[in-house]
Amino acid sequence: MEKIKFKTTINATTEKVWDVLFGVESYPKWTAIFAEGSRVETDWKKGSKALFLGDNGDGMVAVIQDNIPNRYMSIKHLGEIKDGKEDLSKDWGESLENYTLEEKDGKTELIIDMDITEDWKEYFEKTWPKALDKVKELAEKQNEYHVET
Repeated sequence: MEKIKFKTTINATTEKVWDVLFGVESYPKWTAIFAEGSRVETDWKKGSKALFLGDNGDGMVAVIQDNIPNRYMSIKHLGEIKDGKEDLSKDWGESLENYTLEEKDGKTELIIDMDITEDWKEYFEKTWPKALDKVKELAEKQNEYHVET
C-alpha cells in the first residue's frame, strides 16, 4: 500500500471545518463527490464501528482509530459491505484514512492522508480535490453545522 496526501486551506476555524466533515447533515453533502447518497453510521468515538454506505447499502466497514475533536480523526478500514453482509475476510493491513486540522490566523489547513492500493489511487486523486473544495465551500459559507464528537 502507498500513502497519498491532499490538503487545502479553509477560511474558517477548525471547529467549523470539523463540524462540516463529521456532521450528520453536512457529511452526505461533501461525500456525495465519492458516491451519491453517501452516509455514515457511527458516533465517531474512538473504538467505535463505522459503516460508510451508499444508496444501495453497499460500502465500507471501519473503526474509529483515534478522535481528537477539532484536530485529528483516524479511520481504520477493515472491509466491505455487499448485499447487506460485512466481508472482513481480506487482510487490509493498516488501511488508515486520517484527517488533520491545524488552525493558523483563523484559517484551517486540512490535511487528508490515506493508505491506498494502486487500483484505487487514480480514483481518489481525482475525487479528493473535488471533495475538499466542497468541504471548503460548506465551511466558509455556513455556521449551521455543529456536532459533538
